[in-house]
Amino acid sequence: MINGKLSNKNRNNIIPSLVSSLGEHAIMDSGLFTLMFGANKGKHDEEFLYTWMLKLVEFVKETGFTGTCVEVDCQKILSPEIAWKFRKEMKRLLPDNRIINVFHLEDGKKGLDRLIDFSDYIAISVPELRIHKNRTYKTDVAYLTRYIKKKKPQIDIHLLGCTESKMLKENSFCTSADSTTWSAIVRWPILPFVINGKKLTKHIKNLDESKLLEFYAESIDQLVKKYRFNPRSKPTLAKICLAGELCLHEYDYLLGNQR
Repeated sequence: MINGKLSNKNRNNIIPSLVSSLGEHAIMDSGLFTLMFGANKGKHDEEFLYTWMLKLVEFVKETGFTGTCVEVDCQKILSPEIAWKFRKEMKRLLPDNRIINVFHLEDGKKGLDRLIDFSDYIAISVPELRIHKNRTYKTDVAYLTRYIKKKKPQIDIHLLGCTESKMLKENSFCTSADSTTWSAIVRWPILPFVINGKKLTKHIKNLDESKLLEFYAESIDQLVKKYRFNPRSKPTLAKICLAGELCLHEYDYLLGNQR
């Protein structure tokens, strides 16, 4: 703590502990989506990606994060074989953390079979399939999840970047899924949400900010006090509280109790 404010190091240590305390199972992403499809996409050499992996490992060890880590799935940037090199090294460096190994199109069927044999937790990159196989990605995901489970029934499956209602329901035997859908409330003017299976939309300007602040006042005050959030961020925190509650309601409806 520096002058009553959280230092970057203290904040980095708090975030993993906070996330881990909020549920039974926490997953730390690799950030590779940004390098494959996002703002930093482009050419990255093996040295860069190896350093990236070491930084992830360093973060896990420094913060004491005990959850699951997504591997450095660099097949699309480098090659499947270099991904295997990183995969084995990350497993060696983090023996106490579960690691999610990720299937990409570059792996092919032989690579998928090899991944299934090696892994106890495997992920499918739904955004990648959506980008490259837009017309068939939903059926492709369904085929892959069932193929993996048939080949190794005890394996856990994670759906990367997937919270589409129908797909979640069709693949409810998968262990976990993630997406940034919850943050749409602070990124886009139109807020999509599902209530009891019915998809609704609401323009952000129609949300009554004063009522949101009043409804979530206790939760927001605790966040501001405990984690030193700027009090001016209260309206944003109120929107995030609403988004979290709406998403939780949707996933409870689709998949059963998520608490």
